[in-house]
Amino acid sequence: MDTTTSRRNFVKATAGGAAALAALASLRVPQAQAATTETKTEYFAGKANARQINDDLWWVGACDKRLALFENVYPLDHGVAYNSYLLLDEQTVLIDTVDRSVIGQYFENVEAVLDGRTLDYLIVDHMEPDHASGVAQVLTRYPECTLVTTALAQAMIGQFFEGVDISDRVITAAEGDTLTVGAHTLAFVEAPMVHWPEVMVTFDATTGILFSADAFGCFGALDGNMYADQVNFKEKWLDEARRYYCNIVGKYGPQVQDVLAKASTLDISMLCSTHGPIWREDLGWIIDKYDKWSSYTPEDEAVVVFYGSIYGGTENAANILASQLSQAGVNDVKVYDVSKTHGSYLIGEAFRASHLVFCSATYNMGIFTPMKNFLNDLVAHNMQNRKVSFVENGTWSPASGQLMQDIVATMPDMVQVGDLVTIRSTPNAANVEELTELAGAIAASLSGDESVGTAVVTSDNAEPAAGTVEAAEKASDVVTTWKCTVCGYIYECEGEELPADFVCPLCGKDATFFELVEE
Repeated sequence: MDTTTSRRNFVKATAGGAAALAALASLRVPQAQAATTETKTEYFAGKANARQINDDLWWVGACDKRLALFENVYPLDHGVAYNSYLLLDEQTVLIDTVDRSVIGQYFENVEAVLDGRTLDYLIVDHMEPDHASGVAQVLTRYPECTLVTTALAQAMIGQFFEGVDISDRVITAAEGDTLTVGAHTLAFVEAPMVHWPEVMVTFDATTGILFSADAFGCFGALDGNMYADQVNFKEKWLDEARRYYCNIVGKYGPQVQDVLAKASTLDISMLCSTHGPIWREDLGWIIDKYDKWSSYTPEDEAVVVFYGSIYGGTENAANILASQLSQAGVNDVKVYDVSKTHGSYLIGEAFRASHLVFCSATYNMGIFTPMKNFLNDLVAHNMQNRKVSFVENGTWSPASGQLMQDIVATMPDMVQVGDLVTIRSTPNAANVEELTELAGAIAASLSGDESVGTAVVTSDNAEPAAGTVEAAEKASDVVTTWKCTVCGYIYECEGEELPADFVCPLCGKDATFFELVEE
């Protein structure tokens, strides 16, 4: 295939990434020339269900209401939307594809919008199969189509589509590179680990539309209304948006912060994600939510009580605490049974609230299994910067309290409010008083009284004293663990320093991108 013309339209950034992105502001046309409202169009013949966004941009995605579990993990109460976009300029550009479950509907939409035109470019922002399942079919259906994606994504294509040769029909996109397809100039912004290492986002410098890959996505199918301002998003969609972000991307808060910093240099008029509704109004509101979630800043000053109970004693203690919190003036308390509630909802609530209470029975001399799994899930999602309290239960040897504290102590900036409350089988009168005192301490903390909180410290974290045999043994056999700040790759080595010439085998970044995890 001859890609000479395609490559002529593609410009490598001549300045550094940040400078190149900042220069894009000069390409932005006046708002009046960049249509950002839906244009009414006639229905397509047949079963096509594409939607026009502006004069030359179309939504060609599809929704799936049959799927029970997203990524085979997260429950979908209201289905999911797979968004793909088709730009009709002097040249045509398809931005991302869809999941294989809706691939039939997808190609009906694409072909209807193209209306006999060929497809010139396929931009792949993210190689996850729910967005890239159609890549091979697109390249087969449109042999003149040129693929535009990152170097890492190109490596992944062969892993998903064995035998697909893209060598003579691909352009490698990097930070600040641009592609002009007529009136529209598309710029590419790297977004590694949001939430795969190969991710980029595509910015239409002509209209200010940001095709944001998974960023600003949301669970839920589109019931005709394609825009966030057409639905009661704050009341009916926000919890699903938070649950989507916190579970899918939540671990990678620092990387999301980096992308938000890049986005702040762009004049964005619309956010077009690969999931959920399109944002054309009140962009600052949803960006602020992402800023809080990705910086692990509590969204609400609120209390959530999580309990794991076997025969009801711990459940009763959790409910007593919730009642005492109410009597102490705390409103909108949430109480969740970790045995019954799917972990994705629990993670979402933990990201939302400032104060978390963990109540667990002792089970096999450990933490009740569902609570242990939930706490470990919080660790995996990089939970931090919360006020926490603990209630334990045990008929003959309560042990869950200290063990819960040990896990929470591995999370950064977690502060304990109040004393550990110990229940033996069922709450007694003394326990009710202790729970009342705990409720008062939490209420005081919510009102800004920092004196009721102390840093979580456990004996398990204590370092051996200098000069002891234990300290000498530790010093003689030092193994350090390093983590790539871009893709999360973990590397263990002997000695205290990472080799200066070390290169991440996953994302190719050098040693300066690694941080010490533990020693």
